[in-house]
Amino acid sequence: MRIEITKNKVFLKLPKKKLEIHPLWLRERARLDNLHDKNTDQRLYDPSELNTNLKIKKASVTNGRLNINFNDGIKFNYEIKELFYEFNKNLPYENPILWNSKLKEKPLAHYREHMFDTINMYDLLQNFYKYGFVIIKKTPTDENFLVKFANSIGTVRPTNFGTTFKVRSEKNYNDLAYTNHHIAAHTDNPYRKPVPCIQLLHCIYNEVEGGFSTVVDGFAIAEYLKKKNKDLFNILSSTKVRFRFVDKDIILENWGEIIELDDSKNPKHIRHSPRLDYVSILDKKKLEKFYKARRLFSKLCASKKFELKFKLEKGDIIMFDNHRTLHGRTTFNQSEGKRFLIGCYIDHDSTEGKLRFLERKFNLKWKK
Repeated sequence: MRIEITKNKVFLKLPKKKLEIHPLWLRERARLDNLHDKNTDQRLYDPSELNTNLKIKKASVTNGRLNINFNDGIKFNYEIKELFYEFNKNLPYENPILWNSKLKEKPLAHYREHMFDTINMYDLLQNFYKYGFVIIKKTPTDENFLVKFANSIGTVRPTNFGTTFKVRSEKNYNDLAYTNHHIAAHTDNPYRKPVPCIQLLHCIYNEVEGGFSTVVDGFAIAEYLKKKNKDLFNILSSTKVRFRFVDKDIILENWGEIIELDDSKNPKHIRHSPRLDYVSILDKKKLEKFYKARRLFSKLCASKKFELKFKLEKGDIIMFDNHRTLHGRTTFNQSEGKRFLIGCYIDHDSTEGKLRFLERKFNLKWKK
């Protein structure tokens, strides 16, 4: 990828094509003091009011900068690396790494006081996006700490369970999470609009036999199905399923595919919660194929090939992408000890925004 100039026209040269860059596209990105607010990086004008016949009077490239003189009198020098960053639609995190039970080293971070705006937080968030989860070790076990930690990244998102929710065995419960039952791999709250993006669970104590945590890379299972059984992959990625939650105070419903794809037909969002899903009435043969596909998906989630099992220790926080990583737990005997976790949700824009801030702070933006 490179910039070329021909007769005061600016082109983006790609491996297989050459794209002329519209003068208005460049003009909107001219960050002059009288055009942009320094504090917010917001424009001080409406770009839709620019002259549609705007042209480039003069263009040149020197020392990695694109120098443009427009016919409306504006002159600006663009950093070419910054333009390339935008052309590539770069996200602030590195490419995901798909994994299964053979993952040799779980992504870990060690809590440090005042780590929230440090390079350690940057590395923590990169690992979170690469693997879909990260475990933060040796955090304070104060029951209010999780909200402080989560708010250091973004903003906690309350639900009908509260700002936080307490995961322990209860006599009166409105979800099986609040029992000592085995919980199969699932994604949380697929019945919400929108579905919570990121879940954090803080282990206050875990003194029971059993009660192991499990995580599964839903994207890895989707890719496995895509390669090994494309027909079943297609039915899971094209069939809308209704997810429903009911208690005495509220009824929540939402629809979505078990495997939702992005524009490039890659996995974007996994919704899997067999306790809560209801497929529509479809042609019998299509339903037979759907049930076969869902059964295989659940079987793979519980298989030794994909399931990663470990025990959270006192002070551990596990943070996972609820649109990618399925989680569960093994059964435990509550008479043998105590198991108490506190959970909350935050959104993807929280972590992406934090990463972009840390990129800027440590001048890491162009390292990719």
